[in-house]
Amino acid sequence: MNLSEKVLYTGKTHTTGGRDGASRSSDGRLDIKLGSPGASMAGTNPEQMLAAGWSACFIGAMGLAAKKLQVALPAQTAVDAEIELAMNDSGYFLRARLNVSLPGIERETAQTLADIAHQTCPYSKATRGNIDVVITVV
Repeated sequence: MNLSEKVLYTGKTHTTGGRDGASRSSDGRLDIKLGSPGASMAGTNPEQMLAAGWSACFIGAMGLAAKKLQVALPAQTAVDAEIELAMNDSGYFLRARLNVSLPGIERETAQTLADIAHQTCPYSKATRGNIDVVITVV
């Protein structure tokens, strides 16, 4: 870490059993059973958790972009995130689609907000160049 960096938060979890196990945060606020995608057992899967975290972060990044552009985000702002676990001859991989809904905002402005958010959202930064990502304003 360089001198200008400041850690704002560290999320800590303890996971056992892999995709068919459980995960609990150090503060106890997250305590979930895990299950493989498509399995009939109770529990969520890592792809759903990534979708939830990324979409929430993306909305936050759009909020910051909206403040800079002096635009109010509508209360109904939503991001439908789709994280796909896929496989090819090289093995498993992920790809993502983020469908952004900004009702009442002009399409061009909505696209600008989504574009800025995709450049600034930490999840977008973390996945850039690593997985295929499609951002669509709906």
